[in-house]
Amino acid sequence: MKSIRSKLLISYLVVLAVGMLVTLVALFFFVPFAYNRHMMGGNPQMMQHMQGQGSQRGQVGFSDFRAGVFEALGYAALVASLVAVSLGIYFSHRIISPLRELTQASRRISDGRYDERVRIEGQDELAELASQFNQMAEKIEQTESMRRRLIGDVSGELRTPLTAIRGSVEGLIDGVLPASGETFGQIHQEAERLGRLVDDLQEISRVEARAYSLDLRPLNAADVVQTVIKRFQRPFDEKRISLTANPTSDLPRVQADEDRLIQVLTNLTANALQYTPSEGKVTVSARKEAGYVRFSVEDNGTGIPGEHQDHIFDRFYRIDKSRSRQAGAGSGIGLTIAKHLVEAQGGRIWVESPGSGHGSTFHFTIPVVRG
Repeated sequence: MKSIRSKLLISYLVVLAVGMLVTLVALFFFVPFAYNRHMMGGNPQMMQHMQGQGSQRGQVGFSDFRAGVFEALGYAALVASLVAVSLGIYFSHRIISPLRELTQASRRISDGRYDERVRIEGQDELAELASQFNQMAEKIEQTESMRRRLIGDVSGELRTPLTAIRGSVEGLIDGVLPASGETFGQIHQEAERLGRLVDDLQEISRVEARAYSLDLRPLNAADVVQTVIKRFQRPFDEKRISLTANPTSDLPRVQADEDRLIQVLTNLTANALQYTPSEGKVTVSARKEAGYVRFSVEDNGTGIPGEHQDHIFDRFYRIDKSRSRQAGAGSGIGLTIAKHLVEAQGGRIWVESPGSGHGSTFHFTIPVVRG
């Protein structure tokens, strides 16, 4: 009784046995009445005539009739039992087969075969279970792929500054490089790059585990936009990119954590700076929506192809890995952090882009102060 097949088969037989028992009891009580009604026709004169023929003879006729009924019922029960067992085995197999396939597939996934999928047949609950299983397996496969990519990305990001630091130190030891401020400045710059990567990895770990607190309070959305504009004005000027703020008037106050909200806008603005060429344009705006304030960071940079837009907020996802690494864009953590922080404050974040070379716009919403 440990398997579902046994339980299903036993349940079918129990239902059959109960049905047969009820039929026997019903026959025991109703056969005399039916015999009298059909054999005598319900006529009192006929019943008296039969009684006149002798009660013993009538009793023998009724006994023969009842024995015939129960004999026919026995044959019918035997046939019904055979049919019930056959159907029980068939239907239990139809149920157990996909479940056994799911079990075997789950074992293979646990052994590292993340490309395993199961067949989907029909539109019942088992088909829905198989569909959900395939979606789960696909997510696991994507996560494993991202984990492997993370190892490669982090290794590459660590290797570059470490190689530069080691080369500079060896040059100083061998006397090839002068012990000048420029040499030490290069070493310090690479060390800061390592520090930023470590900080990003720690931040994404805390954000995904929600191991942080939010200080939600009323904030002026326009002031937040201006704060981010001031922070980025110099690097945008150095790259000759126009950076403008475009908050609408009479914006309601938002209920948010100021530091986290600035962090989100900072990540999106830094992303726009990274992928917008010289003489380009970036606009940071905010406008009122129903119950929210929508913040937007729009650029006319490289844009995002349509097939990448659904994954742009995934951990360590980068559209062009080689170009991103050369450009120093990191391991694709900033947008993931922004997504978690926005959702933790009750908003949502998304991206719109016509495609490669046509720029992109990142939007996110933050609830307004209620009451």
